[in-house]
Amino acid sequence: MSKSLKRVRAALEAAGLTPDIREVGQARTAQEAADAVGCVLDQIAKSIIFRGETSGEAVLFLTAGGNKVDDARATQVAGESLGKADAALIRAQTGFAIGGVAPVGHLSPIRAWIDPRLLAFDVVWAAAGTPRHVFPINPALLPGLTGAKPADFTA
Repeated sequence: MSKSLKRVRAALEAAGLTPDIREVGQARTAQEAADAVGCVLDQIAKSIIFRGETSGEAVLFLTAGGNKVDDARATQVAGESLGKADAALIRAQTGFAIGGVAPVGHLSPIRAWIDPRLLAFDVVWAAAGTPRHVFPINPALLPGLTGAKPADFTA
């Protein structure tokens, strides 16, 4: 089991949850993940990472699989200009590779916001630290687990 996958499992267990991590083959896109687990696209919780231009830190936006993060709205929510986060920043702050960024189990704390669309479901699916693993979770638990605040940041 990879270190990334172990961190996600440990974070879920520390929160009192029983992890149900599933290997789904290659699921680098939200649509591939949705097809693999048999859910609708918006039930995939995408972890979109930007770089805060002032802070230099990674900033996380958890959004529904069919939604796109609007740069201007995200900038307003974050309170600083946002730019593209490179693989090195994402790996350094979260400990995950692009395509497998989980909402939990990060190496360092991260400022985060959640798309209210995700909160409309009983269950959503998120990356579990690799592009091949996902886990189901009640989205109402995500703000408490991640510190993500609900906000309107989608196009």
